[in-house]
Amino acid sequence: MDQKELVHAVAERTRLSREESADISRAVLEGLADQLSEGEARRLATDLPGMLAHQLPAPRRRTKRAQPVTVRDFVRRMSERTGLTDDDARVGTAAVLAALREKLGEEDYRHLIGQLPAGYSQLVAAVG
Repeated sequence: MDQKELVHAVAERTRLSREESADISRAVLEGLADQLSEGEARRLATDLPGMLAHQLPAPRRRTKRAQPVTVRDFVRRMSERTGLTDDDARVGTAAVLAALREKLGEEDYRHLIGQLPAGYSQLVAAVG
């Protein structure tokens, strides 16, 4: 999955424009990387091809441990970063996570989602 494929997948799952889908995709990837442990963020970066991996913050900007944020706070941050409404940011976040689940496969996705609060799994389940 490259950047265009991710944006397309997000746009298909939401009513967001391509530009909004690109913005939320970038914001969610960066926001996830900020929450993950250093090792998990590196693992995610190696699982993502080219341009997507480069969107993740450099490992030196994170602590070594995971620093999870509640779904509510994460969605609010995504809304603030992208200018989307909270509802659109929630749907967009869920769509990005669902696209990552498809790209990463079950085991790698479990590693990712396992460092996040339970609400993230429920968020993804809502969009399929």
